[in-house]
Amino acid sequence: MIRAASLRGFVPLVAELGGDVDDLLDRFGIERETLADDDGLVSITAHDRMLDAAAEELGCPDLGLRLADRQDLGILGQLAVAIEASPTAADALQCASRFMFVHSSALRVDLEPDPWGDPAIVAMTYHKDLAESPYSSQAMELGVGVFHRVATNLIGSAEGLRTVELPHQPISPVARYLEFFGVDVKFGRPTGALRVERRLLDEQFAGSNETIRQLAMDHLVNAYDDPARLVSTQVRRALAGSLHTTSPAIANVARLLAVHPRTLQRQLAAEGTSFELVLDDVRREAARHFVTHTQMPLGQVAAMVGFTEQSTLSHACRRWFGLSPRELRRSAAPTTKLSH
Repeated sequence: MIRAASLRGFVPLVAELGGDVDDLLDRFGIERETLADDDGLVSITAHDRMLDAAAEELGCPDLGLRLADRQDLGILGQLAVAIEASPTAADALQCASRFMFVHSSALRVDLEPDPWGDPAIVAMTYHKDLAESPYSSQAMELGVGVFHRVATNLIGSAEGLRTVELPHQPISPVARYLEFFGVDVKFGRPTGALRVERRLLDEQFAGSNETIRQLAMDHLVNAYDDPARLVSTQVRRALAGSLHTTSPAIANVARLLAVHPRTLQRQLAAEGTSFELVLDDVRREAARHFVTHTQMPLGQVAAMVGFTEQSTLSHACRRWFGLSPRELRRSAAPTTKLSH
C-alpha cells in the first residue's frame, strides 16, 4: 500500500490534461474519497499502473515529473515533521530511511557509496521493492522528482547536486529532464539516485529542533508497526521470489524461514491473516503484472504464478478481477491518445 498523499495534485492535473479522472480511479479500483485523506491507503500497484495509464492515454510522458512539481515534503505527513527538524541532511536521510514504511513499505531511501566510485560523492538512493509491486517508470520519476525537490529545499539550493540517475530509458525528451532537475540525468542505471557532494551531508539546517524531532520520531515508533518485521511480509517476499521455481507450499516457505509450518501458521494467524490469504494476494498481483504488462502466453503465466493448469488461472482471474485473463489483457491495452 501507499498513502493517498502520493497522489496529491493528480485530480486537477488529469483534469487540466482533458482526462476523465473518475474513469481512471474506477478502472484501477481507487475510491475518490480516499484521495481526500492524505493518510488514506491505496494499492501501490494500482497507484503506479494508473499513473502509467494516464501518461499513455493523455499523451503526457512527463506526467510523473509534472505531479512531482505539485508536491513537497508535506506528503510524508508526520515523517515530514521529523525530517524538517533534523540537524543535518545525513540525519534527515537516516530518519527517512528508518520510517519510509509509514508512507509505503514498498519504498526505501538510503545513502550509498557513489556508483561511479568518486569518494567525494555519495548517492542518495530511491528504491522500490519489486517483490512488493511491479516497476513503473512514471512512479519512479514521481518519486525521484519529489526526492529531488525535498533535498534541494532542505539543503537550500541545488548546488552540490552532480547528476540524477534513473533505472529506465528516457520516456520524455532529455531536455525535459534537464529542465526539471537542472543537472545531467543518467538513464538505465541500477537504481534511482541523486548524486551529491559528500560535504553537503554535514551542513547544519537552520530550522533544526532536536526536541521536535525526538517527539515526532517517538510518535512514529509508537503509532506504526514496521511491516518488514511482520511474518506476513517475510512470507510474501519468500513467495514472490519463488512462485515460478518451487511449489508454493507452506512447508517450503517455513523451511526458508527456518520455522515449523504449524508455528508459521500460528504467527500469521496472530497477524490476522493466513498462508492461504498471503499466497492468494501474491498470486493475484503476479498474475495482474504478467497478463497486463507482458505478451507472455497464458499457459506460461499460469506456471509463473504457481498454477499447474491454465484453467486454474482463468478461474482465479474471474474471482480476482471479474474478467478472464484475455479480457483483462484487452482492458489494459492502450486506448486512443489525446495530444497535449
